[in-house]
Amino acid sequence: MPRLVTTTSRARRTAPRSEPSPLKGTATAGIVRAGRVVGVGAGVSSIGTDVQRTVLANGLTVLSEHVPGVRSVAFGAWVRAATLHERPEVMGVSHMLEHMVFKATERRSAKEISLALETLGGSLDAYTSREHTSYQARILDEHLHDAADVIGDLLFRPLLRKSDLKLEQKVVLEEIAMVDDTPDDLVFDVHNEVLWGPNGYGYRILGTRETVGALTTDDLRALHQAAYRPDNIVVAVAGSVDHDELIETLNATGWGAVAPAGDRASFAAPAPDVPSPSYHHVERDGAQTQLVFGSTTFAHGDPRRYAFCLVSMLLGGGMSSRLFQRVREELGLAYAVHTFSSFYERAGMHGVYVGTSPESANDAAGAVLDELRTIATNGVPADELAAAKRQLKGQITLSLESPGSRMYRAAGLELYDEPFRSLEETLALVDAIDADTVAEVSGALFAPKTQTIVSLGPAPLTIL
Repeated sequence: MPRLVTTTSRARRTAPRSEPSPLKGTATAGIVRAGRVVGVGAGVSSIGTDVQRTVLANGLTVLSEHVPGVRSVAFGAWVRAATLHERPEVMGVSHMLEHMVFKATERRSAKEISLALETLGGSLDAYTSREHTSYQARILDEHLHDAADVIGDLLFRPLLRKSDLKLEQKVVLEEIAMVDDTPDDLVFDVHNEVLWGPNGYGYRILGTRETVGALTTDDLRALHQAAYRPDNIVVAVAGSVDHDELIETLNATGWGAVAPAGDRASFAAPAPDVPSPSYHHVERDGAQTQLVFGSTTFAHGDPRRYAFCLVSMLLGGGMSSRLFQRVREELGLAYAVHTFSSFYERAGMHGVYVGTSPESANDAAGAVLDELRTIATNGVPADELAAAKRQLKGQITLSLESPGSRMYRAAGLELYDEPFRSLEETLALVDAIDADTVAEVSGALFAPKTQTIVSLGPAPLTIL
């Protein structure tokens, strides 16, 4: 399901509603936590039967899962600092720091960083979300040392030069302009701001022209010193990897020698003060009106997340969903219509997106609200609930068939402090979803009166 998170990549910039990982918004997300081991002699513990976990003496948490039958390795590092922790005057500093570490390190130029893994057939990527900043590599197992060395260089030894900042500010300002010129991206930023109000949950991950233009290297260094330290980082690796060899590789590439510093309390997730539901219109000429409906929801660890994901999938998770069939197939009002969601440590949000012609905007909005009202009032019939469980179980199972997905799962387990569940245990939780829980979730989260609605187009909606 698409999610409201801006991602960035060294090779490309993806749309604000895209999310490169299943850490949020799916029932498979965030499944881990057991056997904490801390000490000088880097102990190892098993989490369930699949994931091994070590905490190095400097506080770095390392998780790995061996995936039989593959030659590749997915290597990721998550810094527990991002947009959610920013002050309004430096909005976008986390995203800018993510850019800047690629400009130069103590040992590599920007070109050398780009060549380091690509010339080996691998890839290097990064993104900034609301809660975390992540750096990732996909490589052959024989190049694990290279990936650990490059990402460790980015995290712990960036130069953060003024000359590079001036250039990268221009790049990020172009990125902001690209979003502003793309209505079906911009509407998500606007909806997020209206939904959450003036706090970190509603900030723009890219920042604004004003805040990005005002950033200094002192701002970047302050964030780097406070956040980019081993006890504030989670490493997750999956694929053709042995855990003991992974720990040896991390120590050989300097990860274990980095000293912790700072106060992690400054990166605790705040509880948001959410405004009441409202309607907001942004007037803009164009061939389409963009519509987003949504509300806040419970946090990542809430067990109702499974029932929510099922309802969201039924509403707008594919071509067979109620919204797709009604809005596109039956009424022909839109090409794109779908649900989306994001879950955070202490909060969450979900919504519906539809793009339609200005002449059809009221009809499309009415059709979406009718479907929301129906599911909020009536819940889900038994036969449809059974079919949805099969669909959700299939999605969960298929999502875990790549090293990248396994890497994201391992990271999510640690980041969201949840118990490990095997695939079988997770599928059993889906089977256990009952009609009463579905009705509760549907009534609380999908009723039209709970929705904050944003339209972007030539004219506001008149049916609300």
